Amino acid sequence: MIEDWQETRIEDIAERIAMGPFGSDIKVDNFVPQGVPIIRGGNLSSGRFNDDNFVYLTEEKADKLSAANAFPDDIVFTHRGTLGQVGIIPKTKFTRYVVSQSQMKLTCKTNLAAPPFIYYFFKSNIGQQALLINTSQTGVPAISRPVTSLKNITILLPPLPEQHRIAHVLGTLDDKIENNRKTAKTLEAMAQAIYKSWFVDFDPVRAKMAGESPESICKRLKLTPEILDLFPDRLVDSELGEIPEGWGVGTFGDYADIVGGSTPSTNNSAYWLSGIHSWATPKDLSSLTMPVLLATENKITDAGLQQVSSRLLPVGTVLLSSRAPIGYLAIAEIPVAINQGFIALKPHNHEHCIFLLFLIKHNMEEIISRANGSTFLEISKAKFRPIPVVFPAQDILQSFAKLAMPLFLRIVSLEKITRILAVQRDTLLPKLISGEIRVPEAEHLIEKAARPL
Repeated sequence: MIEDWQETRIEDIAERIAMGPFGSDIKVDNFVPQGVPIIRGGNLSSGRFNDDNFVYLTEEKADKLSAANAFPDDIVFTHRGTLGQVGIIPKTKFTRYVVSQSQMKLTCKTNLAAPPFIYYFFKSNIGQQALLINTSQTGVPAISRPVTSLKNITILLPPLPEQHRIAHVLGTLDDKIENNRKTAKTLEAMAQAIYKSWFVDFDPVRAKMAGESPESICKRLKLTPEILDLFPDRLVDSELGEIPEGWGVGTFGDYADIVGGSTPSTNNSAYWLSGIHSWATPKDLSSLTMPVLLATENKITDAGLQQVSSRLLPVGTVLLSSRAPIGYLAIAEIPVAINQGFIALKPHNHEHCIFLLFLIKHNMEEIISRANGSTFLEISKAKFRPIPVVFPAQDILQSFAKLAMPLFLRIVSLEKITRILAVQRDTLLPKLISGEIRVPEAEHLIEKAARPL
């Protein structure tokens, strides 16, 4: 055992361990627009505590469920449903929460244990294995006797100052990852706002029709006079409703070549063993925080690639999952082959990939409405191709690309950095938690990795 590190039971460092209330204690009828937020599985699904999509209880109802109240620095676990989820409650605008019936919470004795260190222990493989050792897969997955199971877990605990130092190193990496993701989402929102203004709401056209001065329009919509001049001053009828004069109605095929994929036989190792070509399934898109594909879980060989009719798709291809479920979207930033669960769009102009992504998003309801299937909904290429979509003037498309592509390229850069940071964190986490490496060595490794090549 590492000097000064003590093997300790969670029960010995716990101020309190408690489960959420019985399901009958929280009903939909209890939800109110504002109040005390309820922590559910979705709030733990991003790897850190996610403070979006809360439902709320009144202060009075939360008081009645006091045993299930949780506070900043409490650690929350899912004990039924998506097991393995864990989060630490941050110090935010909410001073208390209620954990749902599928969660339990741990309040640490802070004179013995630093809550962030305990959180990272349970994020590590060692902690996850200990947490999930007593699980039942009958019906809904659940941890058997969750409170007792948690109490009996043993942890190798360093002195309190060392716990804080370890948590700080890992937390700094997580903070950088989180900041990158927030910045990327802001950039995506900026690009999408321009798309909506120009190609959905037709704001420049409507402003001209209303007689607003060019100076006012440019200032309000953040346009240059040259871009404003590209927009007409009139809307005309079309099969899609009113569209700007001079624009047309086309299909996705007017923007891109539309192809599908396939799966090389998994019984033939020659297609998979030591694969070198990225091969995507919709699962590769399911966990993306941004619509950028940088890696795939599986790779195929040259022989395997010959089994995929669309072969290797180029960077800039827009991928849409076409079944189970319909709607995952990403732009490939690597050459990639795909399975049969996609419709892939290879833009005729690479710079139009971000426009095409938003065009698909905007038409998602229509896409899904054309899907069919008895086991699960699927949209075929034959039904996807003829969907009518707006077809703007080319000079406006080019102007949009000049504004949106730098934003997208910045998103790609942030996502690449985030992947590097995540690898660093995931590599250091088990080594720091187990004492295999100490904080100074970890800091040196992070500093070395950050140096330019």
